[in-house]
Amino acid sequence: MRVPRIYHPASINLQTETELSSDAFQHLIKVLRLNVGDNIALFNGDGQDYEATITSVQKKSAYFLATGSKVNDSESPVSVHLAQVISRGDRMDFVLQKSVELGVTEITPLFSERCGVKLSGDRLEKKQQQWQKIVRSACEQCGRSVIPEVKPAQQFSDFIESTFAGLRLTLDPTATKPLSSFQHAEKGIQLLIGPEGGFTDEEVSAAEQQGFNPMRLGPRVLRTETAALSALTTVQYQFGDLG
Repeated sequence: MRVPRIYHPASINLQTETELSSDAFQHLIKVLRLNVGDNIALFNGDGQDYEATITSVQKKSAYFLATGSKVNDSESPVSVHLAQVISRGDRMDFVLQKSVELGVTEITPLFSERCGVKLSGDRLEKKQQQWQKIVRSACEQCGRSVIPEVKPAQQFSDFIESTFAGLRLTLDPTATKPLSSFQHAEKGIQLLIGPEGGFTDEEVSAAEQQGFNPMRLGPRVLRTETAALSALTTVQYQFGDLG
C-alpha cells in the first residue's frame, strides 16, 4: 500500500508527538480510515520529506510522531514565475494544479483588458486562499516539498512594470523566435500568459517595452490553459529537468 502524503502547516520536530491539522485529520482518519501504527509522509514547505507514524486517534483529533527526514530533490534547476491572466470556471484551477506538477516556482494571477473574470474584495481574497490550497494539494500529489506561492492578483500593467533580472517570455503566434533561440535562464524566467481572447495590441507592445520577449511555440493558436502548460513544458525541457 502506498504511504499517504499530506501537508502539515507548521514546523515538524522529530521524535515529538504532534497533532495533525484539521484538514489532515479529515483526509487521513475520516476518509482513508488510517489508525494507530499506520505510516504517513509529511511535508511543510521547507524542502524536507518527513516519515511519521500515527500514534493516537481520538474522535476529533489525531497525533503523529515524525521519525526521520530527508531532503526532497524534486525541484527544477530553473526558477519559473508564471504570470497567468485569470480565466473563467475551473480553467484557472486546472492551470495552477498542472503548473505545479511542471515545476513552477511562483504564480501571479493577472487582470488584463480581455480578462473575463471580475473579482475584488472578499471574493478575491477567498479565491486567493482557494488557489493556494490547490497548489498545496498539487504538491501532495506530485511529490514536491517546496510549495509555490500564489502571489496577490495584480493588474497586467503593474506586473510588467515590476523589476526582474531574468529572462522574460510571452507567447505570440506571430513571433519568429522559438524558445531555443533564448540562452540565458540562470536568473530565472518570467512567463506571461494572456487571457482567452489574447492580449490587446497595446498590451503586447507594453510587454515588449518592459523586456518580455515574444516566443513562438508553433503555428496554431492555443487556448489559455493549453498555452501555459505547453510553455512550461517547453521551458522545463530547454532549461529544466524534463527530457
